[in-house]
Amino acid sequence: MSINITYFVHGTTTDNEKEISSGWFDAELSELGVRQAKKLREQTKDRKFGAVFCSDLKRAIDSAKLAFDGEAPIMPDARLRECNYGAYNAKPSVIVELMQEQCITKRFPEGESYEDVKNRIANFLEFLSDKTTTAKISR
Repeated sequence: MSINITYFVHGTTTDNEKEISSGWFDAELSELGVRQAKKLREQTKDRKFGAVFCSDLKRAIDSAKLAFDGEAPIMPDARLRECNYGAYNAKPSVIVELMQEQCITKRFPEGESYEDVKNRIANFLEFLSDKTTTAKISR
């Protein structure tokens, strides 16, 4: 059995608009982000999804609900969070972006590395590939 994965990002947040890198800080969707999520609902109205997985952060859950509520089960999962910038969560993007290349294998102070993120996502993909999980989602 194959699984088709379609990837969407959450809508624009108030942090995005202020050029802040949220990381694990729970930023709210901005008015633009709400409009983007509602537009995604319209753009995908002719598609069927067995499930919608999203980060457990509010911006991702709110985006998923605005776009897919009532169309497919929405399943938040912490493994789908973006990188934990640790001490740099909710800091200016100009600072965080300068650190990204060096934090591929080295962790952000009090946070994680992009290698850690890759491992979280790999764990999630293993979960999806489990035949038991797939059967539960398809119902």
